[in-house]
Amino acid sequence: MTNHSGHLTSELEDLAQAVADQSASFLLALREIAREGNRGIAVPLLLLEVSQLLFAGARLAVQVDFVPRDEFEPDAGPDPDLDTMRERLAVLLEGVDDFTEVFDPYIDPPELVSSRLSDDLADIASSVAHGLQHFRAGNVEEALWWWQFSYVSSWGAEASATLRALQSVIAHDRLDVYDVGEVEAARVAAAQDL
Repeated sequence: MTNHSGHLTSELEDLAQAVADQSASFLLALREIAREGNRGIAVPLLLLEVSQLLFAGARLAVQVDFVPRDEFEPDAGPDPDLDTMRERLAVLLEGVDDFTEVFDPYIDPPELVSSRLSDDLADIASSVAHGLQHFRAGNVEEALWWWQFSYVSSWGAEASATLRALQSVIAHDRLDVYDVGEVEAARVAAAQDL
């Protein structure tokens, strides 16, 4: 992670800057989508933003494990208040907010879990925002460690599930769907409304 002089290599500095830029872009876009409340474009924009953030996460995942210099995490300041954004997203995504996913595809039999797009998006935002706080405070090694750790332990899986759910909403909107059950028909109708 560092060269022999104790400084980050230029490649890792570039990676940190790229992840910071993508994190900031994701947070800004998510807040704007929630604030605007435009149901007609929300899902495609969210799909795009989550896809781009997952690319940044994948870049972190292929790196060797980052190890922070200090044993204890430095204080990055208060976490951002994302409750209003979460509530606005829940209203915006009404009808398609709840979804079911396979928790771990390698567990047999697979475990299905219920989730909400609005909750997962806010949780992802909280995780990347925390790393961004470290980055902006000049703790680049801590930011890289946090982003990588939280990607592998939480937000990567949440973003992947969210991506699948958003893509499914778009697929239901664009494809003719025949012979669907009552619950599925309600979700398809909600997707078409979006």
